[in-house]
Amino acid sequence: MEAQWRQGGRGRGRGRPGDELAARSGAAARPPAARGRGGARAVAAGPIGDGASGECRVPPPTRAVGPRAGELALSSLKKFDEIKKANQAAAKKLVEDQLSSSSEDDDEDAEAKQGKILDKTFTIYTSQTDGDASELERTRQYMNEAFQSGAMTCLICIASVKRNQAVWSCCGCFCIFHLVCIQKWAKDSLFLVSSPLTDDDFGKKDYPWPCPKCRFEYKRSETPSRYYCYCGKVENPAVDPWLVPHSCGQICEREFKPSCGHKCLLLCHPGPCPPCPKMVTTTCHCKKAKAVPRRCSAKEWSCRLPCGRTLLCGQHVCGNPCHAGDCQPCPRVSKQRCICGRQTAERLCASPQWQCDQVCGKCLPCGNHTCEQVCHAGPCGDCPRSGKRSCPCGKTKFTLPCTEDVPTCGDSCDKVLECGIHKCSQRCHRGPCEICRQEVEKQCRCGKHTKRMPCHKPYLCETKCTKIRDCQKHQCRRKCCSGNCPPCDQVCGRTLGCRNHKCPSGCHRGSCNPCPETVDVKCNCGKTVIKVPCGRERTIKPPKCKQLCSRPPTCHHPTQEKHYCHFGRCPPCRQPCQKTLTCGHLCPVSCHDEALVKQTGSHQSAGPWEQPSEPVFIQTALPCPPCEVPIPVECLGQHEVSPLPCHSANPYSCKRFCGRLLDCQNHTCMKECHRVTKSNSIADGKKAGPECSQCEEECTKPRPAGCPHRCVLPCHPGDCPSCLQMLKIKCHCKLSVLYIECLKLTCADVKEKELLISCRNQCPKELPCGHRCKEICHSGSCPLNCSQKVKLRCLCKRLKKEVQCSKIQEGQVSLECDALCKEMKRKAYEIKEAEAKAALEEEKRRQQAELEAFENRLKGRRKNKRRKDEVEVEQSSWQKYKNFIMLPVFGVAVVMV
Repeated sequence: MEAQWRQGGRGRGRGRPGDELAARSGAAARPPAARGRGGARAVAAGPIGDGASGECRVPPPTRAVGPRAGELALSSLKKFDEIKKANQAAAKKLVEDQLSSSSEDDDEDAEAKQGKILDKTFTIYTSQTDGDASELERTRQYMNEAFQSGAMTCLICIASVKRNQAVWSCCGCFCIFHLVCIQKWAKDSLFLVSSPLTDDDFGKKDYPWPCPKCRFEYKRSETPSRYYCYCGKVENPAVDPWLVPHSCGQICEREFKPSCGHKCLLLCHPGPCPPCPKMVTTTCHCKKAKAVPRRCSAKEWSCRLPCGRTLLCGQHVCGNPCHAGDCQPCPRVSKQRCICGRQTAERLCASPQWQCDQVCGKCLPCGNHTCEQVCHAGPCGDCPRSGKRSCPCGKTKFTLPCTEDVPTCGDSCDKVLECGIHKCSQRCHRGPCEICRQEVEKQCRCGKHTKRMPCHKPYLCETKCTKIRDCQKHQCRRKCCSGNCPPCDQVCGRTLGCRNHKCPSGCHRGSCNPCPETVDVKCNCGKTVIKVPCGRERTIKPPKCKQLCSRPPTCHHPTQEKHYCHFGRCPPCRQPCQKTLTCGHLCPVSCHDEALVKQTGSHQSAGPWEQPSEPVFIQTALPCPPCEVPIPVECLGQHEVSPLPCHSANPYSCKRFCGRLLDCQNHTCMKECHRVTKSNSIADGKKAGPECSQCEEECTKPRPAGCPHRCVLPCHPGDCPSCLQMLKIKCHCKLSVLYIECLKLTCADVKEKELLISCRNQCPKELPCGHRCKEICHSGSCPLNCSQKVKLRCLCKRLKKEVQCSKIQEGQVSLECDALCKEMKRKAYEIKEAEAKAALEEEKRRQQAELEAFENRLKGRRKNKRRKDEVEVEQSSWQKYKNFIMLPVFGVAVVMV
């Protein structure tokens, strides 16, 4: 998220992650793109980008005009897909960053996991050293930094190095940088070095580029282009949570430095390789002691005996203990002669040859002169004045004795004067030539002005140079500058990316080098310290200290809970309060001397436009809560015993009904559980007291069977009196109303009740056959043997006969039709069939007439006026004579009936 925030601060230009962070820091260790001619070459070498960042930037879209509209539409879709992929990549990176960051909740698991990975990495090495890991402390420090979130920092972009980012490690200082950052650093460094060159010299020399931290120089060909693990075996190593970040998990196998012929046995790791753990047989430096087996990394050892080798003086031997390398110069003092042998002095044996201050003075072979050399060895040589000698101008040579001087030749001197242009015009002379006094047209050093003046005098104009020095900030301001302006002599003084120190270098172009200082980040107690690059102390998390917090408790407890060292206020005390309450019990809740309480009503808003402020919490001591120790308490009505909190352990109502038996001996007290005055009687535990309610109910005792009346007395103990009321009852047939005494009816048996309820009249009920019952008023259903006489007819209703109703219901009597009835039925059926046949023929004629009329209309015989087609239908024989036939038939039928 921090990188995204920094990226948003740069504007619309899009660069690499290191560029955004470097732009945010203001002075990150990154050479910028140079200006001028070199800068033009760098920009022309790549696509349209954000300065020297090398990132392509898509130009703004133009409005589609004419036939190019389709191409621009496809281009827009392509850009949309690119932006979509970029957003998905950013979201994926954010998730990976969150997963790679450490969590405080999983610190213990992470430390245990880290310890397992380190042990696995050092297993092969410790197996060679019998478990001795004392030589692995430096490597262990690098690996701990690789695991710790925020400890590994890229000094170029001043950002943390994540386990899922491509990195590069310097082979000199083993500092880790982002791959894109170091590539940009190398590119910009080479550009700055080669920018002062001319176009002809550009690119001909392979200039090196330095490491941002240790300044170890690399060739141009050594610029990293791919992401490798620490040992360099695997390209783009996969992220494995059970390996060291950026490691391939294979054996390192890098050669030890200094080279001993063995290779590193650790798994692929950051930092330098540890000393070689192999065992070799070797002797001491002086070769006197017997060869013994030793670690290859410590195979050079001293036997501590005197060296005994002859020193350079040739007189003494080395008395130092057995040592490596050449012996030191002899420290003794002896009398030694000088080179010429004239003087003797006490001097160190390490410098036996020395010169005295006397001139040799020996007579030369010529016999006329003496040697003028200071103390020297060997012969003095010939006389320097012997042989052929030249005149002062060197044009004429003479052969003269050494006692005579060489004369001048009389020719012109013609030696080139100091101006380098003109020659000496004097005659051959001894001594130096005079200065050049010829007047010439001289041009000033900057080339802007000319003047006629003596050749030996320099001509400097008063014009000040306005060129910008190599720092690209300050003008030269030197009078009559030749154009080769000297480097800027001012101090840079810019604040470095750490924001704590200023750049001490001379004024320069580009960003300043990263701050070389380191800062100690301590825990609150100061016992745990980690070193981070200067400037990172504001963003790095303090180290997690395993020491216990030593602050005094702020509550009433003598000691506070054990917890680790931390910043800020100590966590709330969770120890039991244990204060003595008023009831005598101890307070069991957590300590509440420093509770956070929300403060309400402290601020009143001025109006509805004012935004509500966040709630304010104040720290205050709260009183102990009421005692919650359970105490057994009996309810007021003595129904139950319940455990109640100590602060409310008083007699209570259980909310049940009282349930005590009232004086009526029939009901109980229906009041809610209440206090009852105790008496001395034995049975009073279930008897109502004066506080209980009085029974006001009617008597609800069961009455004799059949008595519908209530007891006339109020609720009472004992049996109820006999019922003397009259009952109004209907008889069995429900037509008459009878008045009978309730006591007689309830005491009578079944037969007596049957007689008491009967009205002595004929039963008005109808039998199933429809006749009235002949019995006296009775209970139950009527008898089914009806004796009423009824008429029985045949099916055609022509024959009839009187019989008893009960026989007809039982199906014992039936009356069948005779032959005359059947003949009348046959004639009636024939008449009905003749009528149906005549109706069918009539319908067919009518349909035929309608069809002919319809065909005539279609033929168009009557086009101008409409008229109805009249069709004469001839009556059938049946229609003509049916009346004459039917009248006699019906007459005969009536007579027969």
